[in-house]
Amino acid sequence: MMAPLSWKALLSALLLSSVPSAAQTPAAAPKPATPAPAPVQGVTLPKPTTVTLKNGAKLLLVERRDLPLVSFSAYMRGGALAAPSGKEGLAALTGELLQKGAGSRDARQFAEAVDGVGGSIDVTPGLEALIINGQFMSRDANLMVELLADMLVRPRFAQDELEKTRERMVSEIAAAKDADLRALIGSYFQAFHFANHPYGVAVGGSEASLPGLTREDVLAYAKNNLGADRLILSVVGDFDSKALAAKLESALGGWAKAASPSPEVPATTVSRGRRVLLVDKPDATQTYFWIGNTGIARNDPDRAAVKLAETVFGGRFTSLLNTELRVKTGLTYGASGYFIRNSRPGPVVISSYTKTETTGRAIDLALDVLTRYRQSGMDDAMLASSKSYVLGQFPPTLETSAQVAGKLSELAFYGLDASDVDGFASAINATTREGVRTVIQRTLPSPDDLTLVLIGKASVIRDVARKYGPVTEMKISDKRFSPPAAPAKR
Repeated sequence: MMAPLSWKALLSALLLSSVPSAAQTPAAAPKPATPAPAPVQGVTLPKPTTVTLKNGAKLLLVERRDLPLVSFSAYMRGGALAAPSGKEGLAALTGELLQKGAGSRDARQFAEAVDGVGGSIDVTPGLEALIINGQFMSRDANLMVELLADMLVRPRFAQDELEKTRERMVSEIAAAKDADLRALIGSYFQAFHFANHPYGVAVGGSEASLPGLTREDVLAYAKNNLGADRLILSVVGDFDSKALAAKLESALGGWAKAASPSPEVPATTVSRGRRVLLVDKPDATQTYFWIGNTGIARNDPDRAAVKLAETVFGGRFTSLLNTELRVKTGLTYGASGYFIRNSRPGPVVISSYTKTETTGRAIDLALDVLTRYRQSGMDDAMLASSKSYVLGQFPPTLETSAQVAGKLSELAFYGLDASDVDGFASAINATTREGVRTVIQRTLPSPDDLTLVLIGKASVIRDVARKYGPVTEMKISDKRFSPPAAPAKR
């Protein structure tokens, strides 16, 4: 099997993890003593100076003088959901072009301005927002404000840059289909599972949608969605808040509001029954699979307990899934289970891959782990271990100014406050075994209600796929991530 690939397209969500279950302990072994409760390891989020400009832009400023750096994180509401139907990838294309020239600088001059002072600016397209992150030396804070304002207010959207960027985006999708399909299977799963919901959109577009996107489309998207009232901007670092607020107000205060309201996201639902999408890749030697349903939203009230349940199930190397599918049986290089948390409940999935000939065995084992975990939950040792792991992993996620800026913008975007961070350790420590069991039952899908997406050699695994439910087929060469519509019956 192919060695695992480390790539940001895996969204950093595929971290492997888990603790062996009680079922893996020999029956004759004595029951271990209940471990002492994990100590509270809290993190306190710094309180920002909040400024709301007259045009609706929200600024969150935190002075942090330990290093001569200034970091920012900007969330622009809308993202892929704001693109018109049939123009998937428009938000991603627009985001790419924001970095390809703005204000008085063309693409090369803009890049040189950033690189010349050792700064960084990156745009990440998301389902519900465009996210712009950057970091500069504090002595270059004026340049940082200038470049950011140019990107947001005065992007060039040059035709030649659009054509090059659009061609590259199409080529990357085509290349991924011939490489590690973990980078694409999420697009197939969400298009199939959320077929009648906006969450089914392919954030990065498809080979069908991208070639037709024009400069007029980008200009229209920018007018409708890149506006001051859509902006949440957090800045953390070595600066004076009052002075920086004045600079930002001068740079962004004249920016118009978006021409259209932010898109409303309808509720998502749990699907009932089983259904299977089989994506045929005739030359495949492995089968990639996602199995899941609809999970939780970012603001779920039980999110601390869900984090513990997720960790044991599939969120670390010693997780139940990875222990069974990789460590004990060698069926894969990695198996994970995780929640994708959006404004509305997103997917909860089991993700893995295996040799073509072991497809059925790997899926059966993954489903067996799911069934046992929903029935039995975790024992006291698992709970204690999960708490220690989660509490140990949490503080390093908020060490740097860039991390704090990102967290501030994220919380504001989802309508959460500092208690999400400040109270996290207490919420983890207060979670009981029975509380986690209840959450597992509520948030992990029933084995009878599953969406399965398999990418592999259909001629070999077609009969295997049929074991798990009604099968819909498409080809890896199809230019969309959703299967072709069935012909209308006469």
